Amino acid sequence: MLLGGVILSAGMIAGCSSDEGDGDNGNSGGEGMSGELEIQYFVGGYGDSWWNEVIADFKEEYPDLTITEHKGPNINDEMRSRWVSDNPPDVVYIDGAGSSETQMIEDGQLANLTELVEGMEVDGEPLLDNFIVDPDRHDGEIFSLPLVFDTWGTWYDKAWFEEEGFEVPTDFDSFMNSMGDIQDKEGIDPLVTSGQHPYYFLRGMLYPAFGAAGGEELLNDVITGAEGAWTSDVVLETMKKVESMQQAGYFDSGLGALNHTQSQMNFLLHQNAFVPVGFWLPNEMANDVPDGLEFGFIPSPMQDAGEPYAIVPDLRPLAIAENAENKEAAEAFVEFVFTREYAELFSEHTGAIMNVAGVDLTENENVPEYLKEANEMINDPEQVQIYQKPHPMSADLETPIGNALLSLMLGNITAEEFTEEAESAAASYRQ
Repeated sequence: MLLGGVILSAGMIAGCSSDEGDGDNGNSGGEGMSGELEIQYFVGGYGDSWWNEVIADFKEEYPDLTITEHKGPNINDEMRSRWVSDNPPDVVYIDGAGSSETQMIEDGQLANLTELVEGMEVDGEPLLDNFIVDPDRHDGEIFSLPLVFDTWGTWYDKAWFEEEGFEVPTDFDSFMNSMGDIQDKEGIDPLVTSGQHPYYFLRGMLYPAFGAAGGEELLNDVITGAEGAWTSDVVLETMKKVESMQQAGYFDSGLGALNHTQSQMNFLLHQNAFVPVGFWLPNEMANDVPDGLEFGFIPSPMQDAGEPYAIVPDLRPLAIAENAENKEAAEAFVEFVFTREYAELFSEHTGAIMNVAGVDLTENENVPEYLKEANEMINDPEQVQIYQKPHPMSADLETPIGNALLSLMLGNITAEEFTEEAESAAASYRQ
């Protein structure tokens, strides 16, 4: 559905063209573009080396343009006052803690890009026909373009599992069996996640669980806070699985205090055996990976036995501010970025996938093996079913649901109490 033939199929367009770096993507050239262009982008697990290369090429294409970069791991908090005061940067890459595409759209902060994207092309073909996953639509309109194709899943140390004979889970029952075996043999809590950011477990474990149990209809309903969704039987059944994990003692007992990098470090040190995060993990933790650790990735195994894994793509979008001072330059930059050349470079720089189809990385020695292996699994319909969410959950809904989820993972409330709290949060959100 999504990735088949996208990054690994032979015969696709590969590599950089002979005029590499010329930025020619249907733009009118470097003439007439001046003033200042402000770009805001979060720097996390993917790093910023790809951004540095792209922005340098754009500067070369438009030498009369002054580009100001606002970047870093805390940039969403640092720039919040600019957005609140209607003085935003021109272009924003929406990623990281403190950012919410849906919230920004609801607050009228992002420009409508529907007409712009309909005129954009990749190698002479409409860009809209060359996304891996189509842009989110809000009331039929497009306000952001999905730049990064990521997917949450569950990571383990492949070498360690092979050495110790631990089972790689294929469904929820085998997941529970594997965690029990690891707990008995190693004396550790097998599963870690970030209690400071409970949306990691929500997106990394529950979204695919909901997709597997109720399809895209249920996924849509829980994300949009549809009436009765969170107290439905299928959601309660899923949350009983989480409750059983907690009751068995499989969650890290100290997860409430962990941020995402601390939870990832615990995983690297074998203080835990599984961690649900996205493809950024190996790149973000590259300086801390112990010798001999081999990254292994599976879609989070929350589905019932006999059912395929479930994948819910997680897109990281690029958008233009509604109140951008230099919309002409902002539009030129957004169009400049979406090329197969930069898509291939993105995989080289980050170990992840840019949301552009037709990029062949088969022979690219700079692309990590875990990405190729994960892609092969994701592209096998007998192993994996892909479910697409309508758009990211609004922060106004995700925050209270995340708080209730943390309480459940800590054993402070039951699955039934969680669903009631989540349904109450959804009711407040709908008002």
